[in-house]
Amino acid sequence: MTVEATAAPEVAEPEQAWRPSLSPSRAADFKTCPLLYRFRTVDRLPERPTPDQARGTLVHAVLERLFDIPAPERTPERARALIEPEWARLVAERAELAGLFSADAATTSDTATTTDAAPTADALGTADAPAPADTQTPADTQAPLGAPTPVAAPTPVAAPTPVAAPTPVAAPTPVAAPTPVAAPTPVAAPAAEAPSAAGEGTPDPGVELLDGNPVDRDAFLASARELLSGYFAVEDPRRLSPAEREYLVTTEIDLGDGSADPAAARLLLRGYIDRLDASADGELRVVDYKTGGAPREAFEARALFQLKFYALVLWRARGVAPRVLRLLYLKDTEICDYHPEVDELIRFERTLVALWSAIEKATAQRDFRPKPSRLCGWCSHQARCPAYGGTPPPFPERAAPVAEPEPQPAIGVDG
Repeated sequence: MTVEATAAPEVAEPEQAWRPSLSPSRAADFKTCPLLYRFRTVDRLPERPTPDQARGTLVHAVLERLFDIPAPERTPERARALIEPEWARLVAERAELAGLFSADAATTSDTATTTDAAPTADALGTADAPAPADTQTPADTQAPLGAPTPVAAPTPVAAPTPVAAPTPVAAPTPVAAPTPVAAPTPVAAPAAEAPSAAGEGTPDPGVELLDGNPVDRDAFLASARELLSGYFAVEDPRRLSPAEREYLVTTEIDLGDGSADPAAARLLLRGYIDRLDASADGELRVVDYKTGGAPREAFEARALFQLKFYALVLWRARGVAPRVLRLLYLKDTEICDYHPEVDELIRFERTLVALWSAIEKATAQRDFRPKPSRLCGWCSHQARCPAYGGTPPPFPERAAPVAEPEPQPAIGVDG
């Protein structure tokens, strides 16, 4: 007898419950330009990383790996030896980096052809550099959290050979004062050219730029080594024992909107901290590596927004506010310390609640407006921006307001 088998009815897997969520990067996007937030979070449009952003990712990766090495071996030479293998690992793991330089694209293509499989992400690629003769610093001599970390004393160098005094030259002939010109006519939007790191300069189409200058792979890696030299100028990693690195922190705050859905009434805050230091008595220091130039005082509040976000999350999650929020500017070898107060974090929490309310309103009305500024020069979406004559894509159809995808360490100058 033949028994006809009947397939069991398919059971649809329940959809993951939607919940409001926000990271410091996306919060900063909305503050900078609501339309940029939409492109990145609602439309989720792909963005090709720039050499500046990729260099930031590479330097962050090297500094994370550096603390896997025994303390006495954390030297500038050992850090520089990590550059090549870490870049190879990143290119293998992240397809968007593979095409940044032709040499990497060819290597990735050859690897795929030889192995007939995607590259794995397991290899650490740590170079076996010889260990120096330094002795390990005892843990109890770690620098206090509230003070800059001492750096190793530089090796004395021979005094330079005196040179002859230059021959005096005649004073230059004075020139006439320039003729005044009429004030320029205001324009509706900023110029589309991307300024360099110094705030000036226009890139040629199709030419990769680093710090505003054309760059190839060798120059790219050399500039990463220079940033590592900047790191060692402001910190001595042999004296540090980080509690966490690339640390995902999360917490929830009450939106206070009276929603009947408990999940929708709370906002999930989450993000990655570059490094978290902890003292023996439990005091915390949040450290963020910055591979761009140190901002002028007028822009310092924007740079600290991200760290205040992390401080709020740590305070809500652990019940302890960080004692120090530290920005390490590797390019300019500068340290910026900030000491948050609990009252300030409470006010910052209210700011985030108001910001999320504005995001929800913009989502419901499908109204994310551009906010032109000098930062438009770095935007990947000018072709779609109405401020530059573009048209955004159709608004995606979703049943619920848009929440951010699961976070991961981003590709960017500030990571």
